[in-house]
Amino acid sequence: MRKAAVLAAAAVVAAAAAIVVRQRLREAKRWARAAAVLCDLQERCAAPAARLRMVADAMDVEMRAGLASEDGSKLKMLVTYVDSLPSGDEKGLFYALDLGGTNFRVLRVQLGGKEQRVIKQESVGELFDFIAAALTKFVASEGVDYHLPEGTQRELGFTFSFPVKQTSISSGILIKWTKNFAVDEMVGKDIVAELNEAIKRKGLVMKVSALVNDTVGTLAAGRYVDNDTIVAVILGTGTNAAYIEHVHAIPKWHVHLPKSADMIINMEWGNFKSGHLPLTEFDQALDAESLNPGEQIYEKLTSGMYMGEIVRRILLRMAQEAALFGDHTPPKLETPYILKSKAPQGKQGNWLWKFARSLLGVAHDWLLLGYTEFSKSSTGLLAAPTSQGRLSLWTVESTSTILSSVSAWRAL
Repeated sequence: MRKAAVLAAAAVVAAAAAIVVRQRLREAKRWARAAAVLCDLQERCAAPAARLRMVADAMDVEMRAGLASEDGSKLKMLVTYVDSLPSGDEKGLFYALDLGGTNFRVLRVQLGGKEQRVIKQESVGELFDFIAAALTKFVASEGVDYHLPEGTQRELGFTFSFPVKQTSISSGILIKWTKNFAVDEMVGKDIVAELNEAIKRKGLVMKVSALVNDTVGTLAAGRYVDNDTIVAVILGTGTNAAYIEHVHAIPKWHVHLPKSADMIINMEWGNFKSGHLPLTEFDQALDAESLNPGEQIYEKLTSGMYMGEIVRRILLRMAQEAALFGDHTPPKLETPYILKSKAPQGKQGNWLWKFARSLLGVAHDWLLLGYTEFSKSSTGLLAAPTSQGRLSLWTVESTSTILSSVSAWRAL
């Protein structure tokens, strides 16, 4: 009797062991298939120095073509009418609006020159339906320190993160929307004139004195604290760069020469496209299904708006081909843009991001949010200083929500 019980127990143990072995074999095969997908992706995403050099050279060619004529290149190389940058001696009370791909901000800053620099700074970050209404509310809430004599006109700077053909320092025609913005009736209009009219209707004694792209604003901020700054880069919802160019290197510039002999160029490099860029099938599918297929390729490869979606597509492929989540694909994984590039905050977070982090951490810490994306976006930095012959030490001023999000993402 005891012998039979022992044999029965042994049989149960053997059966359990066999089940465990089979499960582990299935898991091993599943992870092997997932790893194969990642290894293939790693090869397609590879961006060795030689390839990046070819991308930089291709961008340099496009830059020169864009400086030569209005429609000669994928890069607009927009003249900004900004021919000088801050020295740090500036004083006074200034207002600014910042309309980007994610936020709308109103800012007031009081500058005190070299000794005091920024004396006071206040901002509001809510996204308002109407810019002028937000500005009116902001001005109405200011304290006595900012009150100006009756009838004094306030000077307003407008940072606008979309392609604009400037006709002066305080006017510009909207060329097109990017970052999935789509307000068609504004395309082809002077955005400063539209804003000034809205301000006037609200009864504000204020006018836009300067219209700048966000990269130009970043460049000015960099120069304010470091005189060696000559390039500015935005790595956020979208991506772009601006740099200081010699006027004689801008054949399409037919207006009088500025005293400084320099001009800030807004590259609009998000629209750069080259056969040397490491486009994967995931990138191609994302582009084909976007609002602007065939456009803003560089931006789709490097900016925050699209990184999370690329990761989602990769995870979906592994779920479908490698049974990464078992026999069923999580329904959420089939929802476009459910993964945001900005890492979630708090203890709950986003389960897909947490899974992606653990999975991709095992597979290598290189995928999308690491070396490849930054190297692709930084390639343009090789082209900008080279195009103007400034090969000495130079400083890049960068505004990046992506890099800060990568740090937070890795900490999950």
